[in-house]
Amino acid sequence: HIANGMFGLILVEPKEGLPPVDHEYYVMQGEFYTLGKFGEEGLQPFDMDKAVDEKPAYVVFNGAVGALSGTRALSAKVGEKVRLYVGNGGPNLSSSFHVIGLIFDTVYQEGGSVPTHNVQTTVIPPGGAAIVEFTARVPGNYTLVDH
Repeated sequence: HIANGMFGLILVEPKEGLPPVDHEYYVMQGEFYTLGKFGEEGLQPFDMDKAVDEKPAYVVFNGAVGALSGTRALSAKVGEKVRLYVGNGGPNLSSSFHVIGLIFDTVYQEGGSVPTHNVQTTVIPPGGAAIVEFTARVPGNYTLVDH
């Protein structure tokens, strides 16, 4: 089921909650190993050989190519604080999660309660998650990537 995109995030907040922010978004990364070629339309059966070789046809955020772009892009105004709950459904590859043009003000890794600060890229293993916070300091388009 994980290799077919059946995964998600569960948030358990501290009893007192997390500090307030202007925007909160959930982002899930996952990879798909399909028999069809990249971009081929229609139902795509699972390709065990690609999975064993760890060569996904797709590595996506929120289940689809372009899921966080265009009219579905995450948004914030300059000066607003953003919190991303980022999970990696895997099933095989770790994510080196980064937002191009930003430094994360705060990162909580793997459900930890002790944050790190001023982080550029955070590693999220398959089945893992992190909370990242940042403030948009200049206007622009910021791209979420797995380095």
